[in-house]
Amino acid sequence: MSAPAAAGRPWRLACLWLLLLGPSFFLLYGAANQYAAGLPPERVGNVAMAWERAIPLWPWTIVPYWSIDLLYGVSLFLCASRAELNAHAKRLLAVTLLSCLCFLLFPLRFGFERPPLDGVFGRMFDLLMGFDKPFNQAPSLHIGLLLVLWLRYWQHTPPRWLWLLHGWFALIGVSVLTTWQHHFWDVPSGFALAVLVCYLWPMPAPAAEPWRSPEPGRSRRLGARYAMGAALLLALAAALGGWGWLLAWPALALGVLTLAYWRLGPAALQKHAGRRRFAARVLLWPYSLAARLTHGYFLRRLPGAEEVIDEVWLGPVSAARDARFVAVLDLAAEYDRQAPQAAAYHSQPLLDLLLPPPAQLRQAALALHRLRTSHRGPLLVHCALGLTRSAVVLLAWLVLSGRADSVEQARALLRQRRQRVELSDEQCAELARQCARLEPL
Repeated sequence: MSAPAAAGRPWRLACLWLLLLGPSFFLLYGAANQYAAGLPPERVGNVAMAWERAIPLWPWTIVPYWSIDLLYGVSLFLCASRAELNAHAKRLLAVTLLSCLCFLLFPLRFGFERPPLDGVFGRMFDLLMGFDKPFNQAPSLHIGLLLVLWLRYWQHTPPRWLWLLHGWFALIGVSVLTTWQHHFWDVPSGFALAVLVCYLWPMPAPAAEPWRSPEPGRSRRLGARYAMGAALLLALAAALGGWGWLLAWPALALGVLTLAYWRLGPAALQKHAGRRRFAARVLLWPYSLAARLTHGYFLRRLPGAEEVIDEVWLGPVSAARDARFVAVLDLAAEYDRQAPQAAAYHSQPLLDLLLPPPAQLRQAALALHRLRTSHRGPLLVHCALGLTRSAVVLLAWLVLSGRADSVEQARALLRQRRQRVELSDEQCAELARQCARLEPL
């Protein structure tokens, strides 16, 4: 990722945010520390595990540990627009607020005593402990802020320096353990909190487009399945305890899918310009893994891409890697771009197993039409398996472009070329009603 031009950066707004965020951090963090310090020892927990005593104390890692303070302040002045700056600042503030709330609700103390240290590094530790205390443990605010900062610096660092950026930020992440400031569980909890915050404040922010399924009953049923799965996983996590709470990750992923089918549509998966945003990829990773395994099983039993008409092919996501396709229309909201960089590419994320709303349907059909008219050669329309979403868009394109007089005629043509298409008669009837109301291409 390369840095955008510096012209027009919102310097004054960055200064205002720094004036707000700096004091807010010290006030909130300090107040949480003082609160925990004033509690009876029996009310302050500890999540240390026996094996953590083997983690070495490396005094020199106080340098990368402290460097996050400088990186925090500078990050505000990296942002190239007011929208980016406001979203970044809100992420920093939200991570701080939510972490401090956790410190108050679940006060914890570091479980080991750090031995006295001398020299320059020892004086740095003494200075740190003049403000910090052995409380404010989980989730690690250091790790939470680290992830938020890393995403901004990654966006604005020239490619030739990315190795240094990633290496230094990794060193900061390690330093929370090797300075004996945090225990192991503080790290993943801080990372998880930051992922959730970054998901809630995506960058760039998606367009505020209302989404309403043309199949409300089917959408509710599909969402209910994901909701039931999320509830079962959470119940199992609570019953198992300990490591069983890792099941909260797939439960949260299914919760996002529930919101997608009930309210948010494909925007919940945060696919932008062919790639899902980092936080969405992490948050939805358990679902993505299950989807890939499931799709891989079915793809062994399904045909690959097949030509339908005018060198327009319909197929699964795996076909997008084929270099013969000069253009690719990607409809799979749950996959990142698979098409080669040399191919003309357009992404129109749609939810699986549902007809898209009329506006999205026409956008997808129009994208297909433009790809077809501007590029000569094989063109692929794909979703995950090539059974529903790609078929719906292809049928709409055939009708709206005048290549077929009706959805039934287009469906008959498609069935001549591709036997496996998952569209019910009710869905085809609804698609016909939509096409009758949409403006031709």
